[in-house]
Amino acid sequence: MEILWFLIAVGLMTAVVVPFIRRRAGGIRQVAPGSPDAADPAAYGFVRQEELDIRLPGPDQDLLDVLDVVQRTQDWRAAAQLLAGTPKEGEVRWQRVQAFAGAASLELGQQPGVGAAWLRAWRAESPKDAGGAAVHAEFLVQQAWRSSAAGSDDFRIILEEARTVCAQAGLFAPGDPVPYITELAVARGLGYSHEEFDRLWAKIIDRAPAHMGAHLAALHYWCEKWHGSRKEADEFATSAAARAPQGSLLAALPLFAVHEHLPEVNLVRGFYQSAVVTKAVDGALYAVHSARPDDPMLSHVRHLLILFLVRCERWSDAMNQLVRVDGHVGALPWTLDGDPAAGYAVYRALAVAGYESNGGSPATLPR
Repeated sequence: MEILWFLIAVGLMTAVVVPFIRRRAGGIRQVAPGSPDAADPAAYGFVRQEELDIRLPGPDQDLLDVLDVVQRTQDWRAAAQLLAGTPKEGEVRWQRVQAFAGAASLELGQQPGVGAAWLRAWRAESPKDAGGAAVHAEFLVQQAWRSSAAGSDDFRIILEEARTVCAQAGLFAPGDPVPYITELAVARGLGYSHEEFDRLWAKIIDRAPAHMGAHLAALHYWCEKWHGSRKEADEFATSAAARAPQGSLLAALPLFAVHEHLPEVNLVRGFYQSAVVTKAVDGALYAVHSARPDDPMLSHVRHLLILFLVRCERWSDAMNQLVRVDGHVGALPWTLDGDPAAGYAVYRALAVAGYESNGGSPATLPR
């Protein structure tokens, strides 16, 4: 057991010092901080770690402008107006609802009993506003997962309330899949039976059959650590990818299934060069190359690809993803870390070092 803890400690130390890496013909090795041989992400125009935006996976200036107004004035009307003008069937509405709810949850955490007054006012002054109800439901879900232990009485009470608000939001906007997507997290937390989950999933598929965000939320339910198995999660992901329309990012869903079942400690040599990982990575790369450049879920896929491409030592491919998402890190896998910006910066530094160790430079990287 002592040896195991020692190995884990060594791994953690390595994760801290990997930004200080030099280029060598024979591979990558660590150097002291500040060494002239250290790989420098800034040479590629990357954003400094302390300036990385952890709120969003990619740019949405309209959302950021409205969030600034809402939090500065505590007036909810700008948020309601933005959501009212956001198409119901697309991915953007789901992301914006999540962002507003996350901002409210963060405010409340920073100022208990006082923060998120604008959301309370929104629900009190316009109780039948569909956007307000959707944000409230997502806020409750995030509060349950952040502030209570899964399975505890408090956790279940908050999720039961979230389920009620999801139902209200669905009534206020019959064609909107977002309330039902939010309920997928409720289903996972409350342990819906497979039959109950299938009925909920049918409501989403009827409204938005190719919704990537919905599929990601549903995948969590089918994972081994929740209410399914590795086999069921893989089947769900591969089935969705197989029926995905041309240009859909659903072709990348198997990579998310692989990520959900990564071993906590990898003891298999060559795991990231295995057929399963290679196929999933290549499928995700195909998806991002085929997707619309303005697909709002594109950044989500690119961020996960960065983690896998670095671990697969596919340095050039990793750099090609980094130059397209750098600046925003509010996505998997970084959001699983207590410091998303730091976790992302480590992988970015590894990618730069690996790229340079194979003869790459800022001049050779296509933009």
